[in-house]
Amino acid sequence: MANFNDIIGQDSLKEHLKTAIETDKVSHAYIINGDRCMGKEFIAKIFAMALQCEDNNDTEPCEKCHSCKQALSGNHPDIIYLTHEKPGVISVDDIRRQINSDVMIKPYQGPKKIYIISEAEKMTPQAQNALLKTLEEPPEYAVIILLTANAEALLPTIISRTIILNMKAVADKKVKKYLMEVMEAPDYKADICVAFARGNLGKARLLAAGEEFDKIKDQAIGLLKNLSKMDISEIIAAIKMINELKFEVADYFDILSIWYRDVLLFKATRDLSHLIFKEEYHYIKIVADTCTYEGIEDIIEALEKAKIRLQANVNFELTLELLLLTIKEKE
Repeated sequence: MANFNDIIGQDSLKEHLKTAIETDKVSHAYIINGDRCMGKEFIAKIFAMALQCEDNNDTEPCEKCHSCKQALSGNHPDIIYLTHEKPGVISVDDIRRQINSDVMIKPYQGPKKIYIISEAEKMTPQAQNALLKTLEEPPEYAVIILLTANAEALLPTIISRTIILNMKAVADKKVKKYLMEVMEAPDYKADICVAFARGNLGKARLLAAGEEFDKIKDQAIGLLKNLSKMDISEIIAAIKMINELKFEVADYFDILSIWYRDVLLFKATRDLSHLIFKEEYHYIKIVADTCTYEGIEDIIEALEKAKIRLQANVNFELTLELLLLTIKEKE
């Protein structure tokens, strides 16, 4: 299934797109802004399907006509997904070749010609300026959808010529309900995924479905439980092992943050019911009993600083070594 009803927790965004279709006031350009894994691509796909659907009696794509079937399979000739050869960069040549030189060719079969640019924040300034030329004088049938995790990385001139649709965090109750009912995740795992995803349903789905997350979680918690007994050489060896794992570095720090959030919560309330890592109660209690409030808050602050350092491309191993030494000292 792929229609607007399948988009969970983005009600205002859905209503905007459906109203645009219903009133025939579709813009030539949109920015869908939201964190990684939030479902930007899914929303763009449904919107594109609805615009090209051969059943004109509804704002929902019918999913049955020839056009919808093509869109679902990724083979619709008038729904173009921009590709780029260089990893991490969308170049001026990518924009010129796949959009600027193509947009004046009328749609092959649908009423619209739709261009979807994922990770639009990766466009170079030159690429954005090239796209701007099309945004300034687009053909009537053209719709350009920019998907980004960082709209601030786009030029003001791009932003001023688009409609920005910001994705919102989905309520924890809705995320948990989805995980348990649709993905059949057990209660305890759903709680962990909900806490970790922080309103990002796509991220919660990936966590619930993947075994890799469990491995990373167990490795991170195992390190914290043994950190007090480790010397500097063992810490460095552990960091090298962490660096070899395939995962988003920010995810690892989020696991550590949730652990110390549990420690702080238990120290303050002595209540198990709101802990995320309930199965680790024994170790959480030990840390809560031995660490001061100030020490726990210093660790949480150090975690946030470490995240900022990594975003600034500071060396991963050095950043983690400083963090773990801080944790070891405060505990």
